[in-house]
This record gives sequence, C-alpha cells and structure tokens, in this order.
Amino acid sequence: MMFIMLTRLAPEALRSPASLEQLEKKAAEQIRSKCPKVEWVHNFALLGPYDYLDIFNAPDLETAMEVSTIVRTFGQATTEVWTATEWSKYKELVRNLPQQ
Repeated sequence: MMFIMLTRLAPEALRSPASLEQLEKKAAEQIRSKCPKVEWVHNFALLGPYDYLDIFNAPDLETAMEVSTIVRTFGQATTEVWTATEWSKYKELVRNLPQQ
C-alpha cells in the first residue's frame, strides 16, 4: 500500500540546521529498525503549512501508523497520513466498475 505523509515540525524541535539532519537520522534508524518492510519512494521539503512530504510503501495501515508515530515522537511533529493509489491502478479499477 502506498501512503503520503505530510509533516510539520514543532519550532522547538530544531535548534540549528545540523540538528535537522540528526533528527532525520534518528527517525530513519527507528523506522528501519521497527518497520523493516517500509520502502521510501520520495521525500520532499515544502514551502507552506507543512515542512515535508514523504511517499512510502507499507504492507498495511498499522505499519503506516507506526511510521507516523515514530516521526511524531522523534520529530516533535504533527503528521497527516493518506492512502494513495497510482493513477494507472486507479484507472484500471474504474474500468472494472459497473457501467450505467
């Protein structure tokens, strides 16, 4: 399953630019350790109400929730996680719906 995660860091989470990399490293290590089946697809830094957008694959909703919880705890952050379907798969699903 594919998931989109939006993250907003708490202002007190970052003390310097270097602390950002340390924070990322700690969270990534925890995710690799606790959720070894998670596969990262893309990571983006954003301008706007969120700081980051991550796209990852996880075997199930519970694993995606673990990832979100790890990011929230280590990053002193808030997260939003959405399920996503690739456009080609969505079109295939739609083609198989009953026609009116």
